[in-house]
Amino acid sequence: VSVCVCVSLCVSLCVSQSLSVSLCVCVCDSDMPMEKQAVDRARAAFLSGRSRPLGFRVQQLKALGRMVTEREAEIAAALKHDLNKSQFDTLLFELVGLESEIRLAVDSLAEWAAPRPVEKTLVTITDQAYIQPEPLGVVLIIGAWNYPMALVLQPLVGAIAAGNAAVVKPSELSEHTSGLLKELLPQYLDQELYPVVTGGVPETQELLRQRFDHIFYTGNSAVGRLVMEAAARHLTPVTLELGGKSPCYISPDCDLSIACRRITWGKFANCGQTCIAPDYILCDPSIQDRVVDEIRKSIKEFYGADPKTSPDYGRIINQRHFGRVMSLLDGCTVALGGESDESQCYIAPTVLRDVSPDAKVMQEEIFGPVLPILSVSSADEAIHFINEREKPLALYVFSADNKLIKHIIAETSSGGVTANDCLLHYSVSALPFGGVGNSGMGCYHGKHSFDQLSHLRACLIKSLGMESMNKVRYPPITAEKLRWARFFILKRVNLGRVGRLALVAVLAVLAAVILQRFLQ
Repeated sequence: VSVCVCVSLCVSLCVSQSLSVSLCVCVCDSDMPMEKQAVDRARAAFLSGRSRPLGFRVQQLKALGRMVTEREAEIAAALKHDLNKSQFDTLLFELVGLESEIRLAVDSLAEWAAPRPVEKTLVTITDQAYIQPEPLGVVLIIGAWNYPMALVLQPLVGAIAAGNAAVVKPSELSEHTSGLLKELLPQYLDQELYPVVTGGVPETQELLRQRFDHIFYTGNSAVGRLVMEAAARHLTPVTLELGGKSPCYISPDCDLSIACRRITWGKFANCGQTCIAPDYILCDPSIQDRVVDEIRKSIKEFYGADPKTSPDYGRIINQRHFGRVMSLLDGCTVALGGESDESQCYIAPTVLRDVSPDAKVMQEEIFGPVLPILSVSSADEAIHFINEREKPLALYVFSADNKLIKHIIAETSSGGVTANDCLLHYSVSALPFGGVGNSGMGCYHGKHSFDQLSHLRACLIKSLGMESMNKVRYPPITAEKLRWARFFILKRVNLGRVGRLALVAVLAVLAAVILQRFLQ
């Protein structure tokens, strides 16, 4: 390091603590882990203040947008290597939503970052009371391998918009995309504020030893617990975007052809490796055969007679996950699919029928192209089944009856709900995306990303005038003072400018009355 960041930090610290600058020792040497060096550089860059101006944030967001459009071909090639994603799927599932998030942040940033006035009481009617969003500091973003571009860069959009520095850690399992991010991000973004750290478990563990101001993790709940445990050592808040077994209830009254086409799309996109993919179907046994038949038709429509040869059908990320998914078929009846090729990490779109709740496939999130069907006799039985288990990241309901849909929503809990379709609530920037309970905590997308990665600071600026009004709170306390205090505190107001001026005049009269009473 030519001009050591650690020296400048140490000098600043020594000066602020009235210590001798000679005590400063540079720790940027070969013994310091690269992960710590990246974090220290990011914190020094944040403390310099350059990430705070809105103009800088907008410039960085636009640069990120240019990277997405200018390097689309390279991104598509990396995702093809990692997950056999088609160029269409790369655009639809990774890049278009990301571009939309960037444009929304650029267009809305001034509004999001502006002071937010709040409702007042009579006590604060003449004061300035507002919420001021401010940057948290240095954010750690740990991405996932299933959508390795979108699930890294969408949280980064929120971090940049909120004025933070961010250390980006892509998943090592999607190695081509991870390497590409390591190469591209420094070409477009501030290299000190937004470093990319690659590597596996040791590198991630070293990062988690460092102090951050927020950690944003996308992945499974087992690792999520480890992230939260590491964050607790520094009292660092976390956003955990996890997963779980997202149920899909099909009512007999709906159009099964349309319902099964949409379920087939949501389940088998990205070879089933989507955190909000329908994990299993709940339906009346009387419609199970038709559900299987309609899904079979949709698979053929989407991927042809042999999905293995389809350019639109993906692959399992690696052989370890291939073996895990295949083992979930044990003890189950395959209604369609079931073919596999370990050498290509290929598993055909597979549907299981008459699945028992105790089957192995029902004990963990599937995260692959296997769709179990379980029988329930009614919507209420489906509700009971769902509520007996951990809260899922998503819940899907297919029904022509809007009252039934609202009933299921009211009687269950999940991170999000989509009725009569799959996955699409993720694409609505105005909706918060996140889990609840075992499926995660915190949320993001659009303004929710900005708020999640900001400190919403409470601000109250009072005048030194109208001191007579304060006599009701100063000792000695009397019963009459308490009555006045209750009146002023409990009375809430929401007036326009004219109303406020009129109320100020009334309060001035009241102040005179109170002053006269207490001076007697």
